[in-house]
Formats: sequence, C-alpha cells, structure tokens
Amino acid sequence: MMDEDEAKAIHDVQHRLRAKFPHLDPDRVDAAVSGAHASMTGPIRSFVPVLVEHAARDELARDHP
Repeated sequence: MMDEDEAKAIHDVQHRLRAKFPHLDPDRVDAAVSGAHASMTGPIRSFVPVLVEHAARDELARDHP
C-alpha cells in the first residue's frame, strides 16, 4: 500500500507524461506508469516516483518516438 505522498507523486507523474506524450492515449500512458510502479517493490520508497517516471518515459519513448 502506498502512502498519500507517493500516491500524489505517481498521479503527478501521470500528468507530466500525458503532457509529454499528447499523441498517445492517456490510458496507454497510465498503463506504463502503473507497470513501472508495480515493479518497484522494495522497502525504500523515497525515490520510487522518480524511478517510475524514468522507466515509464523510456518505455513510451521506445514504443512511440
């Protein structure tokens, strides 16, 4: 279960990536963010939003340059 701060940060990541990839369906962007977030299972959560944003952005850029 993520805490409130992490949930807000992930929500912000979704919005930033939707703006960066306006040609993509927002559901595709959300799926990339959700997938990246689900892969972050470690106990230290401080950098999770940053790592999620990088992973999702890289995935989206690879799939849709």
